[in-house]
Amino acid sequence: MNQLYNEISLEKHVQAAFGLHVDIKSIIADKIPAGASTGASVFLSEKGLLYALIVTHGGQNLGDVKKILTRMNLRAEQLMPPHADAGYFDRIATAKFREIFPGRAPKNDNDLVFYRTLAPYNPALVQIAEIAGGVIQQYDSDAVGHWRPSVKFTYRRITTS
Repeated sequence: MNQLYNEISLEKHVQAAFGLHVDIKSIIADKIPAGASTGASVFLSEKGLLYALIVTHGGQNLGDVKKILTRMNLRAEQLMPPHADAGYFDRIATAKFREIFPGRAPKNDNDLVFYRTLAPYNPALVQIAEIAGGVIQQYDSDAVGHWRPSVKFTYRRITTS
């Protein structure tokens, strides 16, 4: 019963924050620590796609999310923008670029790479391409390196063209 409640709650949260309807097949890791004040839920959709939802009580940006994913052994396939706003990361990056360089416009995509990492991204929803080593790590302040194994789960998305 509790598992079903968690799945429904997670589906509603994803729908409200990202405008994405996901039918959850199973929750792999539920609200595991991903930082001092950050939690992550990793779940598998009915379509066989793996997602990670990362929520913090403070502020987090895209750069923080990428760092957390790396430490959790998760490789990102696609970052889901808030409210299904496809231009969100580019719009924020362009605004940050113009704050630093007033009167200048970014010439190409490479000019915005760093500034995208500064975009606020809380909560964050990421479609996962692979779990490196088949183990999802979780934050633990007492562990060596502050990360320890949490869940063993093998996943690798194979794309066909």
